[in-house]
Amino acid sequence: MPWIAIAAVLVSLLALLPLGFVVVAVVQAGWQTVAALVFRPRVGELLANTALLAIFAVPISAALALALAWLTERSDLPGARLWSWLSVAPLAVPAFVHSYAWVTLFPGMNGLWAGVFISVIAYFPFLYLPISAAMRRLDPALEDAAASLGLSPGRIFLRVVLPQMRLALCGGGLLVALHLLAEYGLYVFIRFDTFTTAIVDQFQSTFNGAAANMLAGVLVVCCLVLLGIEVLARGEERYARVGSGAARQQQRARLGRMTLPCMMLPIVVAALSLGVPFTTIGRWLIAGGAGVWRLDEIGLALGQTLFLALAGGLLATLAAIPMAWMSIRSPGRLQRMLEGTNYIVGSLPGVVVALALVTITVHVAMPLYQTLFTIILAYGLMFLPRALISLRASVAQAPVELERAAGSLGRPPLKALWATTIRLSAPGAAAGLALSALGILNELTATQMLAPNGTRTLAMAFWNYSGEIDYAAAAPYAAIMVAMSLPLTWLLYVQSKRMAGR
Repeated sequence: MPWIAIAAVLVSLLALLPLGFVVVAVVQAGWQTVAALVFRPRVGELLANTALLAIFAVPISAALALALAWLTERSDLPGARLWSWLSVAPLAVPAFVHSYAWVTLFPGMNGLWAGVFISVIAYFPFLYLPISAAMRRLDPALEDAAASLGLSPGRIFLRVVLPQMRLALCGGGLLVALHLLAEYGLYVFIRFDTFTTAIVDQFQSTFNGAAANMLAGVLVVCCLVLLGIEVLARGEERYARVGSGAARQQQRARLGRMTLPCMMLPIVVAALSLGVPFTTIGRWLIAGGAGVWRLDEIGLALGQTLFLALAGGLLATLAAIPMAWMSIRSPGRLQRMLEGTNYIVGSLPGVVVALALVTITVHVAMPLYQTLFTIILAYGLMFLPRALISLRASVAQAPVELERAAGSLGRPPLKALWATTIRLSAPGAAAGLALSALGILNELTATQMLAPNGTRTLAMAFWNYSGEIDYAAAAPYAAIMVAMSLPLTWLLYVQSKRMAGR
């Protein structure tokens, strides 16, 4: 269907706006200005902070996720299903709420190591999800073959199991690293400067200044470098099982005397990643009493948040339909290029997307500056990959023969598509909308930069009160965000289990 290809091209061109903005800003500034703004000690300091954060936080998150995944998926750990869910649940707590919880407990917590610690407990689930799914799909016959050759359990894990985790480790590690580059609130709380915090500071002080644009350019280069590193680390090895028959059921390893020591890991992780935020929020709610529940303000923030989350999620899902259809029904060079474009742009931090839309609307379409249209467009661009992944999986399960049968009965192509593939893909579309809404619910930087005057989302209200050191007044907003995120996080957990065949 040519019109679907045209729609996919238009969506991809729109998604290229942030990258186009960075290129145009660099060209317009000229080499002398670029050199003066980029090659200076401040940028070197920000680059060092960001690099050290990724160098320490990503491997630690990977090791923690790998250990938890093995315990919950491959051992006879008591309550494995419960610990598996509790290893995903920290995603329901926004990263800046994690930071808020720890800083209010330990006001002196700041700097690189504080950033690494909180980043790990906030983002390790992004690695746990793919690693645990990969472990569920492993064929134990490979480990049996290695054991028959005399390898010890430790060497079997290092030489057989760990290499098959490469795709999950690379993909999850990339996701964590990109979140580290994009995060703002977490690092402001602990007074640790990164590119994103510096860009927002520049934007707030000089509006659309050249310094913010150049920092955004460096941040984009960092994102592209991470994508390149992930491609190189992933390699081209095959990990699929070849042969007839089905893999037998995995036998869980017996922990024996190590059961109690091993139990301590998920207990401690759950206490740090869930216990501390929940306890801190509860403590501030009790300290503030009924007075912190300003129902008129909370109701307005809740309504605006729900509207923006649903509108942005719906736009991302609708925009993903043409690309998801092409990915399954018409794969080829054009489809791969367009899909890759959406994933690359979707990996850019929200501050870069927001800065691009601010610049474009101010110079080209001033009536659209700080309007609902602009902020919802930003959400659609930022979270389109989440909707695309879910929708593509559902389209793949809808037989193309149904479209052809509907067409043979005289239905026009669009009606045939609607009556068959789109309806059968509704569960995947709903999951994509939910995952996009989860991201929008906790989004802060783009919302601050693009929201119309008078907009006050839950995240913005929380940020305003916590910025005034009124932690009790901020607590209800944190509690509501977590309560709204938990069902969506559960959906993500269930979907990962289903996709892994269990």
